[in-house]
Amino acid sequence: MLPLDKEKLNKIAQLEKAVKNRWGNDAIQTPQSTWTDEKEQDYKKQTQQLAEKLQNNHSEEKIDQGDFFITKRLLSKESKTYCKACDSQIRTLKDEVYDKKWDCCYRCFIDYVEGREERWKKGWRPNADKENTT
Repeated sequence: MLPLDKEKLNKIAQLEKAVKNRWGNDAIQTPQSTWTDEKEQDYKKQTQQLAEKLQNNHSEEKIDQGDFFITKRLLSKESKTYCKACDSQIRTLKDEVYDKKWDCCYRCFIDYVEGREERWKKGWRPNADKENTT
């Protein structure tokens, strides 16, 4: 580490004083100055609880699916949702938002709904036009 000359030390002291004046004495204290044995014990207890929680998540019941195992929790989830207009799977958060509001994925919203919201609200769907023309 390079030695600090008197000018640099004075600059550091000025900055520290300005920080203290603006944000208070707590802003210039080091974290070690307020660390106690109680805080250390609490920290160790929290890390132990986190480690146990993570270990419990990894020890879930697994079901043999032939060449691999799947946790039982994954099999019990609801089936995936699909866009009512194009039958593609709703995958992204953006698709979920548009599915909730417009009953279609984001791509179908851009292709069929945007600019024609009233027609969509009245019940028009692209599949209905295809059925009527054949």
